[in-house]
Amino acid sequence: MEKITRRDFLVMSGTTGVALSALGVNLAPATAYAAGLTKMDRVKSAKQIGSTCCYCSVGCGILGSVDNLTGKIINIEGDPEHPINEGSLCAKGAGLFGLSGANEHRLKKVLYRAPKSDHWEEKDWSWALKRIARLVKDTRDKDFITHNAKNQLVNRVETIGHLGTSNVANEEAWLISIACRAMSLVYIDHQARV
Repeated sequence: MEKITRRDFLVMSGTTGVALSALGVNLAPATAYAAGLTKMDRVKSAKQIGSTCCYCSVGCGILGSVDNLTGKIINIEGDPEHPINEGSLCAKGAGLFGLSGANEHRLKKVLYRAPKSDHWEEKDWSWALKRIARLVKDTRDKDFITHNAKNQLVNRVETIGHLGTSNVANEEAWLISIACRAMSLVYIDHQARV
C-alpha cells in the first residue's frame, strides 16, 4: 500500500473539489458558508466564562464557552487578554475540553479485556480498583528487594513503574509520587518533566 503524505492528501482533496465542480456539483453554498465562519461564530450563542487552568502553578487564563440553552461547555481555549499566557496553552491546558464531561468521546466506564481474550467487558469501578490493588500488592510482595548485590539495604521494587499523566494537577501529582515512594517503587516518571 502506498503511503500518502499530508501534502499528497491536500493536493488530492483540492483535485477532488475541482473534479466535483467540473461535474456540475455546485460547491458555492458550502464555500460561502465556510468563508463566512469566524472564530466567534462557533461561540455566538454561548456565554464566555473566564477561569484559571488547574494543571500547574503558572495560572494560565482560560475561557470556557457555555451554551446558553443547554448549560453545557462547548469549548475551552486560552484567554487572549490574560497577562500570563496571552491566549496560548500548553498540552495540558489545550486538552481541558477533552477531559470535561461535555466530551461525548470520553470513556466513562471501566472496560476490561482478560488475558488472551479478544473482547472487552464492562466492569464497575469497585471491581477495577480491587483488582488493581491486588495485582500491585501481589507483585510488590513477590518482587520486593531488601538488599542489593553488595548487601546494602535498598528496600525497593523494580518490577512496577509509574508514568504520570498530564491530566492531574500539581497536588495530585505530589500525592501520586508519595504513594509510589511509599510502595518502594524506583521507576517513577512524570509528564511534567518532559
